[in-house]
Amino acid sequence: MKKLRVVIFGRDSKKVSRLVKNSGFTLVKSSPDFVISYGGDGTLMQAEHKFPGTPKIILKGSPICKRCLSNSNEEILKRVTRGNFKVENLVKLEVGTGTKNLTAINDVIVHNKDPRHAIRYRLWINNELIGNEIIGDGVVIATPFGSTGYYRSITDSFFELGIGVAFNNSTEQSDHMVIREDSRIKIKIVRGPAVVFADNQETGANLETNHEVMITRSPQKFKFVNVLA
Repeated sequence: MKKLRVVIFGRDSKKVSRLVKNSGFTLVKSSPDFVISYGGDGTLMQAEHKFPGTPKIILKGSPICKRCLSNSNEEILKRVTRGNFKVENLVKLEVGTGTKNLTAINDVIVHNKDPRHAIRYRLWINNELIGNEIIGDGVVIATPFGSTGYYRSITDSFFELGIGVAFNNSTEQSDHMVIREDSRIKIKIVRGPAVVFADNQETGANLETNHEVMITRSPQKFKFVNVLA
């Protein structure tokens, strides 16, 4: 059987390089069949940002890894080399600001730039205005994969289908929503400044008054390797 070509991504990737090679993989620097994310949830998001669309094998290298499988790292690698796995195609979000495009597997966060001052914004879903002007710290748009993160800390809930919209510290009660996966979300900043980030990427975009953000389902998929019994 042909050896699978992999890249190991993570701050301490050398710790598992021998295990990966002994499990039957070939380490490469480019054009891998799979990317092995060794770390925690943040490492996985960074791995997808650097190698978008390449299936991700998650190995636990951090005590904080909600997305890590319960199997040992050695067992995960053995099952993949034996072909006992499936690649799940999960939804990603795409963010357009007019000057920058971003993608996210977890969530998109529009947040006040100055924590001393709330922002004012309006939000449309499929061209329908939701409420009136919203005042607060911002809004979180989450995928099902990311709904156990920031979205859950705001709403105390998570979901398995659709896209989640969570309002962060709004001055008026705003009901959190789970909407269709193919929905189009527009956010207009009425009073800024604000910032928008995708996942834990270092570069986001500044949003001033009257700037708009469009959030839609990305044509790309996040490919996640799930091992089978």
